Amino acid sequence: MMTSGDSVPLTMDDGTGGGVFGDPTPHPKRFPHPMAAGAHLLFRLLAFLLYLLSSLFTDSFITAFVFVLILLSLDFWTVKNITGRKLVGLRWWNYVDESGKSHWVYESRSRGAEQLVSRAESRLFWFSLVGTQLVWSLMFIVALITLNIRWIMAVIVAFVMNGANLYGYIRCRYGAKKELSSVAKEFLGRQALSAVFSSFSGGNQQQQQQQGQGQQGQGSSPDFPVPAAGAPAAGQAGSNR
Repeated sequence: MMTSGDSVPLTMDDGTGGGVFGDPTPHPKRFPHPMAAGAHLLFRLLAFLLYLLSSLFTDSFITAFVFVLILLSLDFWTVKNITGRKLVGLRWWNYVDESGKSHWVYESRSRGAEQLVSRAESRLFWFSLVGTQLVWSLMFIVALITLNIRWIMAVIVAFVMNGANLYGYIRCRYGAKKELSSVAKEFLGRQALSAVFSSFSGGNQQQQQQQGQGQQGQGSSPDFPVPAAGAPAAGQAGSNR
């Protein structure tokens, strides 16, 4: 049985000299954790390149397959235990209590310490996670189309490992108590309301334009032209003669 833990501030040492993880001291650098940012991209890029170019390095499928799995495992461990905490201030983990129940805990920085997160590192973290998931999804489709059965298992492992980190950090980002379905419903609800308001305001503008055009048509009819200023009317000209 699995239960979700509450989202609580992290209390581990961040390695930035502040002691408690969450000390509101902003970083002056754009990438205050260059080693963590590099490690966040290194293993996933190596795994993907080896997946594509394994035939250039070795003729043995088993050797290439094992190395790809090793790189994927290193990437999963690094993202879960290091880069998520350092780059975006998030962490998720699991523990089993004395009764044998498995508990999932999703942690995030305290609100007063959110300024510790570098915007550049945060974008790097999230874009790489989402982009990697999309890339492995595409590789799975390609493997199915080309009937590359041998590599489908490696693609599935890569998709599941990266997807687990992506799901865990999304739960950390939006709160452990808040289900992802409710987040999606709120987003779709906001989009629907904005669409309704925009269509309503657009309809009112179109109706006002039509009314304005109708009033202009009634004021100047092409069958009965209005005489110019200073020109005598037809009846007056005949009486003068």
